[in-house]
Order: sequence, then structure tokens, then C-alpha cells
Amino acid sequence: MKSKESSKFLHDLRKSGLLNLIPDSLYLKLIFKSRMHKRLHLKSPQTFNEKLQWLKLYDRKPEYTTMVDKIEAKKYAASIIGEEYIVPTLGVWEKFDDIDFDKLPDQFVLKCSHDSGGLVICRDKSALDKLDAKQKIDNSMADNYYWRGREWPYKNVGPRILAEAFLSAPEPEGIIDYKFFCFDGEPKFLYISHGLEDHETAEISFYDLEQKELPFHRSDYKPYHNALFPDNFEQMKEIAAKLAQSTGAPFVRIDLYSIDQNIYFSEITFSPCGGFVPFEPKEWDEKLGSYITLPKNKKQ
Repeated sequence: MKSKESSKFLHDLRKSGLLNLIPDSLYLKLIFKSRMHKRLHLKSPQTFNEKLQWLKLYDRKPEYTTMVDKIEAKKYAASIIGEEYIVPTLGVWEKFDDIDFDKLPDQFVLKCSHDSGGLVICRDKSALDKLDAKQKIDNSMADNYYWRGREWPYKNVGPRILAEAFLSAPEPEGIIDYKFFCFDGEPKFLYISHGLEDHETAEISFYDLEQKELPFHRSDYKPYHNALFPDNFEQMKEIAAKLAQSTGAPFVRIDLYSIDQNIYFSEITFSPCGGFVPFEPKEWDEKLGSYITLPKNKKQ
């Protein structure tokens, strides 16, 4: 079966719910073959993406659930780095119809606690299409994100709706994401991105901690050459390391913002892209895999 046909077949199966009956290891082998166009080696994983799949299956600590819950993660991060680095929470609700929009400011962000993508950015409350926002949030609330990529930490996150303060930064760059790739608690490199609201214009590039662009990129995004580094970048590195060390995870990505010289925590991610990062050139997948030391485990 050709790659496109295979992807469509798996997509249709996922929508039907039949894939939920497949054990995690078999499911990941099927998806890995479809998306990475190569076999997934779980007995002796070598690449960055293979090792993330292994960790998804065999590194399952209950506290990881707290760290990926967008509401609980803010409390967790505050306990490690301080409340001053946390984006203010405006409200938390069990369902969309409970939101009292009259009490929200003119600008805010809605997101779901349990997924990636259930996001509504409101720049002008008077122009907000509430029906469209409700449909997007309700669709996310009904979806268990775990089933998509079998990222175990999301499996038991209770779905809730979070309203946060709206963060803004000067155009044309807008808000820039600084995503630190940390191995055994140590940040090794990061990727910097901007414009992620629009995939067509978004840009992403990888940089080392000395602010030098690295010789690989993601094939699904345009590169972000000459990315901007804030004056408080050294402090960002320290915060990323502190959070990464607190998790005790072999690998974790710590996402931060720097706006007007203020650092804000964004999220903790254990499996970037679900463990399907499209590195280019492809040999970097294995080079970066050497940074991950898997814990001793009978499954290895």
C-alpha cells in the first residue's frame, strides 16, 4: 500500500474508533511506518523519534499527567520557578456554556486542559464568533488526545476549559516561542518559532545555547533564520533547566516565552510532534537520539 493510501486508511480507522482496540505498541509501529516511512525499532531504538516512542510505552510516571495538564502544569511550574513566571488564569470551567463572557476582558485566550490544538484566541470580544468558538472547544472537549499518538501522560487528564490573559508582542515577529530540548535535566538546544497560528507563514529553526543556528531543520516548516534572542536568554536557560530537572525525565521539552523582558512558562512536552519530528537532513534523527539515555527496563 502506498504511503498516501496508508495514511488515509489509518485516518479512516482512527475516526471509526477501531484503532483504539489496537495495543499501544502495535499502534505506534503502524503510525510510525506511515508517517516516518521506516520501521519502528523498539528493542534497540537509536533515533530521537524511536526513543520517544519507547519512552511513550515504558516511561509512565503518574506525575507526568499533572505536568501535561494545562491547568495543573501551571500550578506545578509555579511551585518550581515561582508564580511570577505564570500567565495569569482568568477562569476554569467544565463546559463551554458555563463561561461568563461578560466577566472576561476584551482580549483573552481559551484552551483545553487535555489536548494540543483546542485553542481560541480572542483579540476583540465584541467580534468573537461564539458559535465557532463553542464548536472548536466542544470538539476538543469530546476528544481524548491520548488516542492520537498514544502519549500516555494525556490519557487521564480531565478535560476542562481554561481562560488565560492575552499576551501580545510587537509585529512583525509577534510572540516568539523558545522551546528547550532537555536531556536528563540539561538543556542541549532549542527551537525558536513564530507565527504558529498560520502554518503557511510560520517559521521554525533549531539553535544551540550559544545562539548559533544548527545545521538541521523541520521539513514541515520554513526555517527561521536570524531568530531574535531576548536579553534575558541566560535566565530562560536557567528556568528551563530547573523545570526539566524537576521532572526527572530522560527527555522533556520546556516551552517558554519572553515578552517585554518578562519570562512566561508555556508548557511541558514529553513527546514533541508525538515522536514524529521530521528532521532534515534525516541523519540528525539518529545524532540527536544519542542524547537520550533510556532508563534500564526489562522491555529494552
